[in-house]
Amino acid sequence: MRSIKLAVLFLIATCVTTRAQTPAALPAGYVGSETCKICHEDIYNSFLKSPHDAVETSAKRGWEGRACEACHGPAQMHIESPSAATIRNPSKLAAAVADKICLTCHLNQPTHVGRLESSHAKDQVSCTSCHKVHANGPNGLVLRKPAAINEQCASCHSNVWAEFQRPNHHKLPEGAMSCVDCHNPHGSIRPAMTQTFAANEPGCLNCHGDKRGPFTFEHGPVRFEGCVACHEPHGSANPRMLARPEVRLLCLECHANLPTVNTTGTIGVVPPAFHDLRSPRFQNCTVCHQKIHGSYVDRNLLR
Repeated sequence: MRSIKLAVLFLIATCVTTRAQTPAALPAGYVGSETCKICHEDIYNSFLKSPHDAVETSAKRGWEGRACEACHGPAQMHIESPSAATIRNPSKLAAAVADKICLTCHLNQPTHVGRLESSHAKDQVSCTSCHKVHANGPNGLVLRKPAAINEQCASCHSNVWAEFQRPNHHKLPEGAMSCVDCHNPHGSIRPAMTQTFAANEPGCLNCHGDKRGPFTFEHGPVRFEGCVACHEPHGSANPRMLARPEVRLLCLECHANLPTVNTTGTIGVVPPAFHDLRSPRFQNCTVCHQKIHGSYVDRNLLR
């Protein structure tokens, strides 16, 4: 009698275990990632080592066990007729269609909030143009090293990369920083997809924190136009990456009055202005106005 009871318990345990191991029924037309692995084992193994493996193993997004088909679509027809024409390939789709596939998961992520308004999207640059979805390692889905990021951006933006070859430049060619330190490649509502707006948000100030403020006495261009009002952000032939070869020429774009309308005596280009720019002592404004980004103590931004 005891042996019969043990046999019954063993059968019950076997049935429960078998039931637990049986995969859940797949929707019509889907075959599951294990079936894809039969022909695409190298891609499947690489995929499992990438961040997208979360789609395969997590039930959060509803694609558990069929991550391949999350991007490539139902594969039943492809199994029956193994042809490239019977499966969806995002890398060969129109940019808007490929982006729509990626944005089913990535739409509400902070880094992608501006994707639909970005110049990349408007210029038909799809996600698969930059991301190798199946790849893993240093040249995989997400590039990590600055040199690799810069090389990828420069493959399209050759004119911008040429600006970094000027004598004074941000240290991108040296690999000390990357394009994504200043730009959001996934999109932004701001010009050039920058991560800053004037001096109000991070961007230049992530590195140049001493210019952040808030200052008691602010310099208007810094406040409302940002660093690019005076500096060429990628590179310049001028010291300190200034937009003009001489400091006075840059300042005079705003601080210049014709003699007939100069009533204050504090700005101008010829006498009776206080700053007689014919004299060398007045030709470098920052000799006196050293706090050009803002001052805590002097309205005229003097040292």
